[in-house]
Amino acid sequence: MNEEIKKYIKEKLSLVPELPGSYQMKNKDGIIIYVGKAKNLKRRLNSYFNRTVTGKTLMLVNDIVDFEYIVTNTELESLILEITLIKKYNPKYNILLKDDKSYPYIELTKDEYPVIRVVRNLNRKKNRNKSRFFGPYPNVTAAKKTVELINRVYPLRKCDHLKKDLCLYYHIGECLGYCKMDNVDKDELNKMKQEIISFLNGNKEIIVNRLKQEMNKASENMNYEKALELKNTIEDIGITLSKQRIDLNNNYNFDLFGYYNEKNYLSIQVFFIREGLLFGHHSDIINYVGEIDESLIEYIIKFYDKGNIIPKEIIVPNIIDNNILSNYLDTKVFIPQKGDIKNLLDLSCNNAKMILDEKLTTLKNDDEKRITALKDLEIALGYPVHRIETFDNSHLFGTFYVSGMVVFDDFLPNKSLYRKFKISTDVKDDLAAMKEVIYRRYFKVLMEEQEKPDLIIVDGGENQVKVAKEIIDSLKLNINIIGLKKNDKHRTSTIIDSNLKEINIDNKSNLFVFLSRIQEEVHNYAISYHRNIKSHGMLSSLLDMVEGIGDKRKKELLKKYGSIKKIKEASIKDLEKIIPRPVAEKLLNFVKNIDS
Repeated sequence: MNEEIKKYIKEKLSLVPELPGSYQMKNKDGIIIYVGKAKNLKRRLNSYFNRTVTGKTLMLVNDIVDFEYIVTNTELESLILEITLIKKYNPKYNILLKDDKSYPYIELTKDEYPVIRVVRNLNRKKNRNKSRFFGPYPNVTAAKKTVELINRVYPLRKCDHLKKDLCLYYHIGECLGYCKMDNVDKDELNKMKQEIISFLNGNKEIIVNRLKQEMNKASENMNYEKALELKNTIEDIGITLSKQRIDLNNNYNFDLFGYYNEKNYLSIQVFFIREGLLFGHHSDIINYVGEIDESLIEYIIKFYDKGNIIPKEIIVPNIIDNNILSNYLDTKVFIPQKGDIKNLLDLSCNNAKMILDEKLTTLKNDDEKRITALKDLEIALGYPVHRIETFDNSHLFGTFYVSGMVVFDDFLPNKSLYRKFKISTDVKDDLAAMKEVIYRRYFKVLMEEQEKPDLIIVDGGENQVKVAKEIIDSLKLNINIIGLKKNDKHRTSTIIDSNLKEINIDNKSNLFVFLSRIQEEVHNYAISYHRNIKSHGMLSSLLDMVEGIGDKRKKELLKKYGSIKKIKEASIKDLEKIIPRPVAEKLLNFVKNIDS
């Protein structure tokens, strides 16, 4: 931070009121890079510039050239405003969860004829009256095996919509025949639901006894293969559904957050307590900026925002303002002072400490290597780089292209900004695919005034850099571009800059390691998109990719044709009954090159 900026910030700090509110730190481009809240704005903002800071906080302070603040009436209002701004701007110095996926839950619907299934990304208020949820299950395999087991033992409804006639499940005894309502014994159905709920709450004896009866019956009938299968299933229950019993009242249901912090690292340990059992746990280590309590509250809110169900009660340590968090999440937040729950919170904090102690040296070494790599990149290119956007293409059937974009901030992945692109069916090669995706991405950045990256990385040499630069120049955007060129052994060895100058990379350097990580990440991301398309049904996926075919048209085409072969055999006139002629021509032109 130069003297001119220091003087400007000092003058501005003198005008900040001692009131609650939210503050926003900005970089040289006016981009918001950190959002926080404070009971006392003046005291909090001064703390960044008038004390010794280290680690990620030091990187933040060095990046700041300005700040803004918004005064609120209460601290709750400042928290609401803070979270709203974080969601809007996704500042790079705010907490990034390593994995945006939520945990799976088991859902037992409250329909007249219930269904049991594994679900994610739940809206608690929307679904709480329609279904009953059990979990979270940190182990998704355990959740799936549990549902399979229940569906095998209990004849629940298996289909999403009732069919017109009895299906195979009814004939093999795994469904009560809900399609024919006369077959359903309501008393048996209610008993079945209660047993399932009891089982999912930790009472394994009900299902185990049922399976033992089946096993003995199979053995008596000399069906030893089935008896052995049932025996193995009983043993699996102990593994798949094992929960660590703790000395708590069996009515306790809550999530508990313990923590430990050291050297700008915050270790968090979450315990899921269900019916007095330790149902599972989750741990994270984050490199945080600002105050510990602020970072922990932000973490908890993001933990539930990503789809985890908010329980009726949350247990937190005493550094947190439980009232403000309770009001925000609309649930009870409790700070235990003594007793079993306080002991459990201490256990969680001790676990958080042990995990951080174990990984601290590795984390510090990784950060040092990352910072060294950033400096090496700045020296090589002649300008500082913080945000990097990288692209890779993957094709289907040799002609059809999709593309993935990954984003790294200071060589750390920012997965919430990853994007997938469906490329026009007219595109036949990598350069054309790159042209389209670069144009679409940065036209949107321009139109929506989104934050621009400091650097675009493309996979390839001079031709790829030329194509990307041509598009960026046409949009009159000032964004640097480099290509990562491979040698004859297909290993990245050279950077091609915007002027097509070659810069060699030492393959033993930290810079080489981090650039390779980015290449691998974007490649895997594009490939996974490609595979996901194929796994979700060939024809349905292909129709998604053809410009001009939306959900309604896709459903009509699937209903009428059902296969690529039948679409190939259709005439333009036939297709025009569902889609316009130009779209029909594009669809036929595309599918004719596909082996069906």
